[in-house]
Amino acid sequence: MKHKDGKPGSQPDKSSRVVPMSIMFVVLCGFSFYLGGIFCSEKERFVTKEVEKAVQSPKESSSSPLQIKSVAFPECSREYQDYTPCTDPRKWKKYGLHRLTFMERHCPPVFERKECLIPPPDGYKPPIKWPKSRNECWYRNVPYDWINKQKSNQNWLRKEGEKFLFPGGGTMFPRGVGAYVDLMQDLIPEMLDGTVRTAIDTGCGVASWGGDLLDRGILTMSLAPRDNHEAQVQFALERGIPAILGIISTQRLPFPSNSFDMAHCSRCLIPWTEFGGIYLLEVHRILRPGGFWVLSGPPVNYENRWRGWNTTVEDQKSDYEKLTELLTSMCFKLYNKKDDIAVWQKSSDNNCYQQLSSPDVYPPKCDDGTEPDAAWYTPLRPCVVVPEPKYKKLGLKSVPKWPERLNVAPDRISAIHGGSASTFKHDDSKWKERLKHYKKLLPAIGTDKIRNVMDMNTAYGGFAASMVNDPLWVMNVVSSYAANTLPVVFDRGLIGTYHDWCEAFSTYPRTYDLLHLDGLFTAESHRCDMKYVLLEMDRILRPNGYAIIRESSYFVDAVATIAKGMRWGCRKEETEYGIEKEKILICQKKIWYSSNQNSR
Repeated sequence: MKHKDGKPGSQPDKSSRVVPMSIMFVVLCGFSFYLGGIFCSEKERFVTKEVEKAVQSPKESSSSPLQIKSVAFPECSREYQDYTPCTDPRKWKKYGLHRLTFMERHCPPVFERKECLIPPPDGYKPPIKWPKSRNECWYRNVPYDWINKQKSNQNWLRKEGEKFLFPGGGTMFPRGVGAYVDLMQDLIPEMLDGTVRTAIDTGCGVASWGGDLLDRGILTMSLAPRDNHEAQVQFALERGIPAILGIISTQRLPFPSNSFDMAHCSRCLIPWTEFGGIYLLEVHRILRPGGFWVLSGPPVNYENRWRGWNTTVEDQKSDYEKLTELLTSMCFKLYNKKDDIAVWQKSSDNNCYQQLSSPDVYPPKCDDGTEPDAAWYTPLRPCVVVPEPKYKKLGLKSVPKWPERLNVAPDRISAIHGGSASTFKHDDSKWKERLKHYKKLLPAIGTDKIRNVMDMNTAYGGFAASMVNDPLWVMNVVSSYAANTLPVVFDRGLIGTYHDWCEAFSTYPRTYDLLHLDGLFTAESHRCDMKYVLLEMDRILRPNGYAIIRESSYFVDAVATIAKGMRWGCRKEETEYGIEKEKILICQKKIWYSSNQNSR
């Protein structure tokens, strides 16, 4: 070793250096072991306390229910009478025009959420009862003059006195929707024998097609975007016809793959062949193998219709050829065609999709990383979702006909953790017993007082299935964070949608007569503020409408407190089992009118 000046320094004896180093090493090890022991014991004591606290919470909750301060929510201003928070036309300028993305869901941040009650329009009346409501509704409940002026010549609706009347006409069925569907049944005999049970109508107008199909045993989800003037979905729900706000744009529709038996577009103005056919690929995804896609309007029957479409026969011929080529590439075949209606059928044979494996083929087959049922804020992809071959009873011809399919455990129940034919049967029996109890607590169920129903957090659709013989329909909602049970709901011949209850639902205010939930706050309160969920329930519930809230005893009193602040009347009831840990709230929303005071 040398100093900086380069002169040799004295070298210490090695043995004299080893002894102090070893003593220091032993001392440090001992000291660190001691500190480690203290730290570990403290950490263990801390963790143990937290675990004990977590374990004790259910016991504490059963004896100490959640308590919150009472609050009286103010009225929103009248400009919010048709407020749809996630599809608000006032916010459209913030979003892009490309592919109409501004019409998709764009929910407000927490700090912009309304903490007020949505008022009804001036002159609002309790809706006309079903089935009379299919043909008429109160003008003051849906006061839109624009649609009356623009569509009266197409026989959509007309205003007479205090009512809107619905003659059943449409752009492509001027002779009435009944004659239109009669022709469709001639082309698709499967509509007559229970093979076709569920349908989706894209660009539904005022949902006359879906309304007509109800009498023919076919349950239709009518779909249309929110707009400034037409309020198509609001008219549909006011009439008592199933409908939801939505648009095929850049995101998947909130439905699982292979769900609907039939899809329909009557001059819905969707550019099917543009953007690589991505909209048609989405129809393919949600349509069951063997299901039908029905198109009426351009470019079908272009030979006779092109003059009325402000185009040329050559352009329409080219559009029809592009459409046919695209459908063939997705394994659709032309099933039937007459006059203005063309019907294609999705292949039931997966061998057809083998052609999509070639690298130069478009559209390609989706890769294994594409989840077929992911449909909540999931972008559309330019690829074909191939049906899972392991499900042998997924195709339209393999599923039992309606109504037998309602009570048969579908193949896809095996994809759910704990799902089986026995759990399905048990769930069915459970809901039949529960409905008997519900009807004692709320005799309005099964009468003309209740038409539009929502099960806010269903599993297999058991609540809806138990009421299938009552004059009502049920929107079955499955949480986007829960087990994916919605395919089972559709396989039974019921309809529903994915949703996250931390956000507003895709509907107008005052559109449901009955809301039902089963342990929703127990399952979602760690994510969703209970106050906002209840305010959303108030928004979509009709005045004089009902809510059945089945919850743990921990939440029931807090829910009742918030409900009182929303001007609901609630009473607490026992469950059919009479157990202490679970209770039922039967609530009714009171009818009130804007006072123009304390409005926001």
